Amino acid sequence: MAERIGLIAGNGRFPLLVLEEARKQGLDVVVAAIQEETFSEIEHYAAEVHWMSIGQLGRLVDTFKQARVRRALMAGQVKHARIFSGALPDWRMVKLLKSLKQKNTDALLGGVARVLAEEGIELLDSTAFLKHLLPEAGVLTRRKPDAAEQADFEYGRSVARQIAGLDLGQALAVKDRAVVAIEAMEGTDAVIQRAGELTRGGFVVVKVSKPNQDMRFDVPVIGVPTIEGMHRFGGTALAIDAGKTLLIDRDPLLHLADQYEIAIQAFE
Repeated sequence: MAERIGLIAGNGRFPLLVLEEARKQGLDVVVAAIQEETFSEIEHYAAEVHWMSIGQLGRLVDTFKQARVRRALMAGQVKHARIFSGALPDWRMVKLLKSLKQKNTDALLGGVARVLAEEGIELLDSTAFLKHLLPEAGVLTRRKPDAAEQADFEYGRSVARQIAGLDLGQALAVKDRAVVAIEAMEGTDAVIQRAGELTRGGFVVVKVSKPNQDMRFDVPVIGVPTIEGMHRFGGTALAIDAGKTLLIDRDPLLHLADQYEIAIQAFE
């Protein structure tokens, strides 16, 4: 019998790509799909899907235990803000939230990982099946960042690393060595839109991993919508971390960036 692994699926294509790669390796995947986040098309990718609310931690544990899952991973964004915007937590989630000294992303997801571990379920590196989508260092697009963009990258990365170290966000937008938008709970796409509205274009986007990035959760992700948003709102270049940023649909993403003449560089 094939090993059964669990997948806690958030939004975007990340969970769908994990399912595809796991199938290639002959694994059976039990999906815990978040009602508020997961794309409904996941039903076409997985044989066993259990829908649950973001606050139903007890149901998540019970689902995996009943399915004899011993290893699991998280894939796809689950907006932190949803915890505070009407999600009704079960007793297991209430207990977890009360135990946390802080309720930032690392604390919350780390707490979920601890609950799973207590039940004998190991949480894996979320990129375990997608190492080929982690970029090498260097310029990834045909166009290289120009001198002004490189200066904005250097300044933006120094600020972004400090923000990420506080677990406030991982992305920001810079224009002329001034930060014009910083990510908090709203996500990178909202940062790009706000930067466009404030600058009318001509800004760069910087997205970094955390200083001690836990690859089990909250790994930086860039997708085609990121590039579409940068084009729509006037972003000209994107800086990311090599080896710690997932490029979802890498080839189409880079092709689109070349088409829009958006420069992408991955830094060590």
